[in-house]
Amino acid sequence: MSKRKICVVITARPSYSRIKTALTAIKNHPKLELQLVVAGSALLGRYGNAVDFIENDGFEIAEKVFMVLEGENPTSMAKTTGLGVMELANVFFRLQPDAVLTIADRFETIATSIAASYQNIPLVHIQGGEVTGNIDEKVRHANTKLADLHLVASEDAKQRVLKMGEHPQMVFNTGCPSIDLADEIMQDSALNFNPIEKYGGVGKKIDWQQGYLVVMQHPVTTEYASARKDVEETLKAIYELNMPTFWFWPNVDAGSDGTSGGIRAFRENYQPENIHFFKNMEPHDFLRLLVNSKCLIGNSSVGIRECSYLGVPVVNIGTRQNGRQRGSNVIDTIYDKNEIIKSIENRISSTNIVSEHIYGDGASGKQIANILAEIELTFHKTIAY
Repeated sequence: MSKRKICVVITARPSYSRIKTALTAIKNHPKLELQLVVAGSALLGRYGNAVDFIENDGFEIAEKVFMVLEGENPTSMAKTTGLGVMELANVFFRLQPDAVLTIADRFETIATSIAASYQNIPLVHIQGGEVTGNIDEKVRHANTKLADLHLVASEDAKQRVLKMGEHPQMVFNTGCPSIDLADEIMQDSALNFNPIEKYGGVGKKIDWQQGYLVVMQHPVTTEYASARKDVEETLKAIYELNMPTFWFWPNVDAGSDGTSGGIRAFRENYQPENIHFFKNMEPHDFLRLLVNSKCLIGNSSVGIRECSYLGVPVVNIGTRQNGRQRGSNVIDTIYDKNEIIKSIENRISSTNIVSEHIYGDGASGKQIANILAEIELTFHKTIAY
């Protein structure tokens, strides 16, 4: 009996940690064959060369798809997605997978969904049913309606997918594979590497050993014009607090030019002694950095997902994570220097933050592989009424 070919498309840096343990489980499953496609900003050095980490982890890449159009505005996002549809359609035609898996909600992931579903290839969607405050929410729900099989990350998300009319037999709460990684870190959480020595980065060699903050702030695609002003408020807050801080580069989205431009200008004008900047880290190293930090600041979903499991204090700024289910580790604030400072001080002084299992219990990857191996795949979807 031939193995079932599962084509997984990774289009960006954060998507790899979202799917890594499932990739391993698919690769090792006796009934499955992994076809891994790496595309979009995951191939680009300016966004951290996620493809290098993927290859270093021993995954064989079936195809690489270069599709990112320069510009980082709504028009370039639309054109990047269009290029993705054309290129991925050819990739799927060549690979002839039994199913295609698309991840979460980034704007370009809908290219995977269109290219697969238009060719009558069963489409699997990971992490549907969640809500946020930008274009990603529209894309996520569109992916859900194009998908045939839904592997969601929380019970709240499952109920939302069911309310969208998807058949109950095709909706599974598997948890999020990124929690599998967090669970591994919880077993041995020591920071066993020097971040600056291992990853270089730019900025001063901060004295981080006595405690540090982590910042990861992305532009909000529906508010991209204010991206530079927004990040400047966070920069001023971190500068004024004067605590050692590791700051990570934004994703490729509309507004990322504004975010990165604001960071560069602030770095040149103020030459902060307390901030060191990175593009990317291996998923396990990044989680080790988080679990040993005093607080994560910004608007990344890692603060909502992994940090809730790890029990890391989080200051979530702005609307990017609006509506997403969160733990007691998170406090929300606005893009205002004084409010950000007040929120950080609140979180780092809190003594009642505990691990919460909202997005899984650490066994998601194997659950996903087992479902993909056993379920009857179909590309003809009957909506439940």
